[in-house]
Amino acid sequence: MLMVLVLGLSVLALAVAWGLRGYVLRQDNGTADMRKISDAIQEGAEAFLRRQYRTIGTLSIALGVVIYVLYAFFRKPHADEPAAATLALTTTLSFLFGALCSGVAGIVGMYVAVRSNIRTASAARSSLNKALQIALRGGAVSGLFVVAMSLFGVGLLYTILEAMHFEPTKIPLMIVGYGFGASFVALFAQLGGGIYTKAADVGADLVGKVEAGIPEDDPRNPAVIADLVGDNVGDCAGRGADLFESTAAENIGAMILGSGLALANPGVFSPAQVVGLMLFPLVARAFGLVASIIGVLLVKAREDEDPMHALNRGYMWTAVLAAAGFVGGTYWLLNPPAFPAAWWHFALCGVIGIATSIAFVYITQYYTEYRYRPRPRGGTSRCAG
Repeated sequence: MLMVLVLGLSVLALAVAWGLRGYVLRQDNGTADMRKISDAIQEGAEAFLRRQYRTIGTLSIALGVVIYVLYAFFRKPHADEPAAATLALTTTLSFLFGALCSGVAGIVGMYVAVRSNIRTASAARSSLNKALQIALRGGAVSGLFVVAMSLFGVGLLYTILEAMHFEPTKIPLMIVGYGFGASFVALFAQLGGGIYTKAADVGADLVGKVEAGIPEDDPRNPAVIADLVGDNVGDCAGRGADLFESTAAENIGAMILGSGLALANPGVFSPAQVVGLMLFPLVARAFGLVASIIGVLLVKAREDEDPMHALNRGYMWTAVLAAAGFVGGTYWLLNPPAFPAAWWHFALCGVIGIATSIAFVYITQYYTEYRYRPRPRGGTSRCAG
C-alpha cells in the first residue's frame, strides 16, 4: 500500500510536469528578432548537452563494470548481507539506473528552460502575471521532474526487489548504487556546465565590455550567447542533476537508518511497522510533491503587484501543506505502540525545518531585495550602487 502511494504520487507529479511543459510550449514565442537570439541559445545548449551526456554515458558504463568487479570479487559481504554476486548485480544495475534517471531529468528540465525563456519575454510585453506564470511553470517542470524521477526510481527498485522476495530491511543496501549513479552524473553535469558558463562569462566581459565597449549581455557579442547557453546547461541541467543526487541519496540514506533502527530493536516493531519506518522518507517526499504542485498552480499576481508577493504566497501555501503532510506521515508511520510519543518529536523536527526554510526566504529577501535599501540616520534614502 505504501509503495503504491509513493509510485502513484510520483507518476502524478510527472504527469503534472508534462502538462506544465505543454502549457509553456503553447505560449507565443515572440518576434522573429527575438527568436533569432533564442534559437541560437537553444541550439548551443542542446549541442553542449548532447556532447556532455554522451561522455557521461560512456563513463557511467565503464564505472558500472568497475563496481560490479569490485563487489563480486574483492568485497566480502557481511553475514547478514545477500550473496556477493547478487549484491554486485543489484548495486551495478541501480547505479546505471540512477545515472539514467538523473540524465533524463536534466534533459527534460533544460529542454523546457531554453524554450520558456523567450515565451516569458514575449508575455512580459503585455502581462506581468502571464510572464510570471510561464517562468514559474517552466521552472516547475524541472523541479517536479527532478524530485519525482528520484522518488520514482527508488520506489521502483524497492518494488522490484520486494517482488523477488528479498528481505525488506536488506533492500536499501542493495539499491545504494542508485544514489551513487545520480552523484556521478551530477559531478560532471554541474562542473561541466558551471565551468562552461563561467568561461563564457569572463570572455564576454573582457572582450565585450573592456576591449570592444559593447554593453553587458548585448547579443552582438558572441560570448554573450555562449554565456546564456552556459546558464541553461549549468544552472538548469547541472543544478537539476545536483538536486536529483541530493534527494536520491537522502531518501536511500534515511531508508538505511530506518532499517537499522528496526534491526537494533528486535521484537519491538511488527513487519508492517518496519516497512513504515523505511518508507517514511519516500512518503514524506511524495506529500511534499503534492504540496509543491498546489503551490505552483496557485501563484497568480495582479498586474500592478510586486511579483515577489505572489511567489511568497505560493511558497507559504506549499510550506503549510508540506508541514501538514509531514505531520500526518509521522503520525501514520512513526507511531509504534512501544514508543507512543515518538511521532510528535519527529513531526516537530520537520515543522521546525520547514519554518527555518521560510525564515531563510525572508532573511534573503531582506538583504537582497530593492525594497530594503539601507537608510542613513538622517532619514534620506541613499543606496550606494
